[in-house]
Amino acid sequence: MRAHPLAIDTLIAAALTSVALLLGPEATRQGPSPLDATAYALVLVVHLPLVFRGRAPVVVCCLVHAAWLVFITAGYWPVVCSFGPMLAVYTVASLRPVRVALLCAGMMGGAWVYAGAVQSIGSWPSVIGQAIVYPAVLLRFGVTARRSAELSRRLRGQQADRARREVAEERGRIARELHDVVAHHMSVISVQTGLARFVFDTDRRAARAALDTIDATGREALDELRRMLTVLRAADDGAPAGPMPGLARLDEMAERVRAGGVPVAVTVEGTPRPLAPGVGLCAFRVVREALTNVLKHAPGARAEVRVTYEPQQVTVSVTDDGEGVISDRVRTDGGHGLIGMRERAKLYGGRISIGPRDRGGFAVRLALPTSARAAAQGDHTTT
Repeated sequence: MRAHPLAIDTLIAAALTSVALLLGPEATRQGPSPLDATAYALVLVVHLPLVFRGRAPVVVCCLVHAAWLVFITAGYWPVVCSFGPMLAVYTVASLRPVRVALLCAGMMGGAWVYAGAVQSIGSWPSVIGQAIVYPAVLLRFGVTARRSAELSRRLRGQQADRARREVAEERGRIARELHDVVAHHMSVISVQTGLARFVFDTDRRAARAALDTIDATGREALDELRRMLTVLRAADDGAPAGPMPGLARLDEMAERVRAGGVPVAVTVEGTPRPLAPGVGLCAFRVVREALTNVLKHAPGARAEVRVTYEPQQVTVSVTDDGEGVISDRVRTDGGHGLIGMRERAKLYGGRISIGPRDRGGFAVRLALPTSARAAAQGDHTTT
């Protein structure tokens, strides 16, 4: 629990008052006049305003010095009440501009010289030295504290801005993840629902197959949503609920898209090999997004998925011969699919090209390095 600043200032004022009172016996030996009731009352008057030094530092500094001058003029030893003015000058230097702090430091130095004159102290070099050194040291410490506080405030502001940016970026990432998980499955479910409604009275077998596809697709969507939510709410070990999808599930995805009315051919070249989970997930989701675009924007088209395993990379391409509106398939305003593709490719050091083919249709081609060194060197994308 953080203490209130006023309570802290009250404790400091009480501590300085106690120190001043403890100097009473020493004042009897050093000063021309021993401390009496008036002196003790002035001690309280000098130190009590320090309770409000954080709220009105300049006013408090002036009041403290005025009471201190009365104490000195009465002939009491000035050192007894010197701690209050010192703290007041430091407070002004730590909270107010330098020019104001200089005036207050000069006021303290003048009061010190005045004390030397009133007390008829013979060692004037010592008096002058104290009148210069004490205010200068307090001024230096106060200005340093003020600059440190300003720097700390700026750093906190920058951290808050960075935190807001990171939250916004995380929200965008989550939105793209949700799009990747939901859009494909909902596209298949929508197509299958239309098919089931159309053939429900004429072809019960086709309707049942469509409903089975809807059931399987919905369960898979729920599984992936649970997996993503588990990652977002990761426990101490941070482990996801199950294995991430990869290229091994391409046939399953292709079958689901075929059930949605789009013929899909899957071709694998080279020798299949295990990929890093992130690389496999990146390739899987790019293929899924590309096939989802075919379902949504090029109904009736034929699609081909080609996977090529090379020594240092894996290449995945999705092409179709559809005649959908190209502007709908490449737009990025309000949609997260193409943005997600490019970001995934960049994250794993890959290259991705997205666009229409010269002989008609659409093509998405992704090349992902399968070695850590290549991934670190290949942080770029193409469109």
